[in-house]
Amino acid sequence: MDRGSLMTSMDKIARRPARPTEERRRILRAFDPTLDGAGVWLVVPCYKVKAHILNVIAKTPAWVDGIVCVDDACPEHSGDFIEANATDPRVVIVRLPQNQGVGGATMAGYREVIRRGGQVMVKVDGDDQMDLGYIAHLVAPILLGEADYAKGNRFTSISHLTTMPTIRVFGNAVLSFAAKLSTGYWNIFDPTNGFTAIEGQVARMAIEKRVSRRFFFETDLLYHLGTLRAVVRDVPMPARYGGEISNLRIGAIVGPFALKHLSNFFQRLLGQYFVRDFSAASLELIFGLAFVLCGIGYGLHYVSVPHTTAASAGVVMAAALPVILGAQLLMQALNFDVLNVPSRPIHPYLRTIARMEAEETTE
Repeated sequence: MDRGSLMTSMDKIARRPARPTEERRRILRAFDPTLDGAGVWLVVPCYKVKAHILNVIAKTPAWVDGIVCVDDACPEHSGDFIEANATDPRVVIVRLPQNQGVGGATMAGYREVIRRGGQVMVKVDGDDQMDLGYIAHLVAPILLGEADYAKGNRFTSISHLTTMPTIRVFGNAVLSFAAKLSTGYWNIFDPTNGFTAIEGQVARMAIEKRVSRRFFFETDLLYHLGTLRAVVRDVPMPARYGGEISNLRIGAIVGPFALKHLSNFFQRLLGQYFVRDFSAASLELIFGLAFVLCGIGYGLHYVSVPHTTAASAGVVMAAALPVILGAQLLMQALNFDVLNVPSRPIHPYLRTIARMEAEETTE
């Protein structure tokens, strides 16, 4: 294009009428959503956090629409304490007649927020270990339509781990790998982090699932989100530890956690690769496992029978080759699984369906 043509094109662009101010604002809101009026609510399970809960309420950003404090049959009567001492008008108290654990309390909080019309729910613990300055970091991927669920990740930087006890660093690393296998979210880490945000329509579906009500809640919720093909995003944030006493006892949960991970892993494989879909990975799993078992079985059978001479090369290969081929097929299936992480958020579709159903009822 010559200089004259270029100048002519620029003149035409300059003469175009400007878009109306309201339309400009609408377009900007679509690409750069604001926090005010976004329908963000805080959900705070309360159990033996009487000494810290008022600090959590006081640190809640002004743009958060509401704060649901769930008294999980707390022996310290957290609900009564908050009602008597909290002055923030956004606080809503939900009292559970029986202790349901962190998962049950969180789900009760989700139901209350949904009933009140909230759009995004941020779950924080009531022990003041979470930096509420990171709430905006959690809700941003959801408001931008890039994720259905966002969670904190304390392992993105060595500097973030300076306050975390060494035993917790190791334990979280082991649990994270187990969670990758059982949930299918190979792109996330630190699954036990309880600082999370979830979109309202996705939460409606999640609360209908049989999610674990106790300390396995965060990881089990990831498993059920995987069955919905929801997109999960990690948000970097530092670990914070003060003088709080955790209700979690490592020795008491290692066995149950391992069994739950194993159960979710096999349920996920069955549902994802043999019920809801049947792909190349399904065949790789079948034949890979069959080859490995045949090779091992043949080898064990051979060594169980006494022989006067050493095994020939043919016998060795008859046992080794199926194992090698099976291992290759299983590695291919694993690679397929890693690449099969959900990448398209489901909440825009769910919101559209909800809006269409609402319009039908009003007609």
